[in-house]
Amino acid sequence: MSPVISTLLPAGLAFIMFALGLKLSIVDFRRVFAYPVAVGLGLLAQTLLLPLTAFGITVLFDLEPETAVGLMILAACPGGVTAAMITDLSRGDTCLSITLTACTSLLSFVTVPIIVGLSLAHFLGAAAPVDYPMGQAIGSLFLITLVPVAAGVLFNHYRWLLPAAAKMIGGLATAVFLAIVFVTFFTEWPSITAHFTTVGPAILVLNVATMATGALLGVAGRLPTAGRIALAVECGIQNSALGITVAVSLLSVSGLAVPSVIYAFLMNITALALVIVRQLQVSRTAVTTEG
Repeated sequence: MSPVISTLLPAGLAFIMFALGLKLSIVDFRRVFAYPVAVGLGLLAQTLLLPLTAFGITVLFDLEPETAVGLMILAACPGGVTAAMITDLSRGDTCLSITLTACTSLLSFVTVPIIVGLSLAHFLGAAAPVDYPMGQAIGSLFLITLVPVAAGVLFNHYRWLLPAAAKMIGGLATAVFLAIVFVTFFTEWPSITAHFTTVGPAILVLNVATMATGALLGVAGRLPTAGRIALAVECGIQNSALGITVAVSLLSVSGLAVPSVIYAFLMNITALALVIVRQLQVSRTAVTTEG
């Protein structure tokens, strides 16, 4: 990835989180923590069920050891920053999504080294310890996620922006999100096309299965529709950038990054499909109500 893109991408993500914060209030976050069941279900899905599902898929598809480790690295990663934006566009519980991203990112200090270390030992017979990229994780969590959201909530609370300006920022944030998706496709397309036929089906199954798991847990926990959507998106949108970093920068094996690269492509496809379906549902409901 070019230096320009690597600089603009975090800035774009931070802007998206600020725009989401403009739609939220302190009361929204208090509500999430007042009902810990939703957070608990999300953490269960992300930290336990997702890695177990990924391991089952490596067996089901009889993946090559290197590919299997790459898939487990991805499954070990916390939720991605864009999950909150996708949740918002899908009319889900954005506060729950942001809370889960923060919680899984904090837990990843422990879960990533454990899951990746066990995967290396099982599939490749390697027992080398895995050093977690704590600097990147902390920077992503606080500078790209929590700080911009907090700023947006404060702007909303104290009415520092006119409603028209806040609405314009929201529209621009959606455009930035779509631009990020396009840039991801463009920059990673050679790697995607080179490995898609061998790895793509397994990764697609993982993505769909994890989103379905999140939604079903929401049903089991009797969450409202918005909460179920948040769980589904949070489970399906992974921090692929962290997966690539662990594979290439820490383990120095570029082949391990292939699943994370392809997942970044597929998760955006399924996420955009969810957004379209939800927008159509909301529009139909509005028309029916008005009629």
